[in-house]
Amino acid sequence: MASVTSATPPGAAGELTAGLRGFREVQRLAYACAEAVAAQLKPGVTERAAARMQREWLRERGVRDWFHLPFAWFGDRTAFVDFRVPLQFFPTHRELEPGMAFILDMAPIHNGYTADIGYSGCLGLNPVHDRLLADLQAHRELILREVRERRPLREIYADVDRLMVRQGYANRHRAYPFGVIAHKVDRVRQRRWSPTLFGFGTRSLRGLASDALHGHRDGWSPLWSPYRFSDHPPQPGLWAVEPHLGFRGTGAKFEEILVVTDSKDPQESAFWLDDDLPHVRRRQEEKAA
Repeated sequence: MASVTSATPPGAAGELTAGLRGFREVQRLAYACAEAVAAQLKPGVTERAAARMQREWLRERGVRDWFHLPFAWFGDRTAFVDFRVPLQFFPTHRELEPGMAFILDMAPIHNGYTADIGYSGCLGLNPVHDRLLADLQAHRELILREVRERRPLREIYADVDRLMVRQGYANRHRAYPFGVIAHKVDRVRQRRWSPTLFGFGTRSLRGLASDALHGHRDGWSPLWSPYRFSDHPPQPGLWAVEPHLGFRGTGAKFEEILVVTDSKDPQESAFWLDDDLPHVRRRQEEKAA
């Protein structure tokens, strides 16, 4: 596990630890994959084809293990419309159409470091989708601020819910298993053989299960949910956070790593691992314009 005791945020007085740099590199690799695949999407491409494009792009760059294999959702599936069972998350033969929103979601492991990212885009113009992306920024700011305040994760989840309601949106991360908005990520020891089970890397699942077991004994959970087991302050470590907004059959989200440390300095107690990401740059460009 990367050290989260002495790590400081990018741009602060100190430098990221070597471990955190490893996580940042694989997160950037995943977002580069998302941007490369998004640039190739065109009408008629299916979700399965988009997921395969992500796998092939990353494998060409040395990825051999996964927290989970790539997903792709098009149209109303970006808002998880009528999703009731886990199998509905897997890519389908749904074809992309002009003006249709899409989400690319992947969780590669490279050199033992894990990333889990979500990239929202649209094939052409879609004002609703543009508004969703703009309004996600407020959730990024709220989550960081309240984690630094050491608010219980369950309370922060409720505050995200309330912000969505004020914005006029539906909470779509509630459709994920256990309704999670985030989960912990960790280093994984490299092996020559990296099997998957139902799309998830078996070694990563074992690591998450081990965290859940240890956390249960100590009063915390590696899953950030609206339920009682998340009624505790943020646990030091790396969290893949993914607020997901939905509005009338259109969904948008980001997913990126939030670093939580045991520092008493609020600015160093929590920070986003990287501010040079597509959804952050997009917001900065909009402000500059």
